[in-house]
Amino acid sequence: MNTDVPQNFMANFMSDLREHLDLCRRFLALATEENQALRSPVPWVTGSFDAQRKHLLPKLESVLIKLRSCRQIWQQAPPEERARCGEAGMLLRDIQNLLPRIFLLDRENQQEMLRRGLLPASQLPSVAVQRPNFVANLYQRNTAV
Repeated sequence: MNTDVPQNFMANFMSDLREHLDLCRRFLALATEENQALRSPVPWVTGSFDAQRKHLLPKLESVLIKLRSCRQIWQQAPPEERARCGEAGMLLRDIQNLLPRIFLLDRENQQEMLRRGLLPASQLPSVAVQRPNFVANLYQRNTAV
């Protein structure tokens, strides 16, 4: 098995991780803002939040595809090569810490919209999807740092 890491791999991988972390922060800010709007007495308008989400989702999908393609190379890299890139572990931990918060806020927002009659019950995700720690646990199982 060839464990040589392509020359620009680490720089590209770090850039992709930073981009993913930035998108996670943007999704958290959006979910937080939406949560505050839903909890305020002012009538809630869904349009701007939906538009922002629709703008961010293709970017998230793009960076996840890039990270998925990097995963095998990263896992096969020699431990000393991965150790030289300590920032990767920090970025992955930051991402793992943000994801449960995003999902929890999103679930709270869905429940608040349901209480207000703004979201039909048929549009709620299944119970299996509403486990806030599921994604974080999945990340931990599949991330070799």
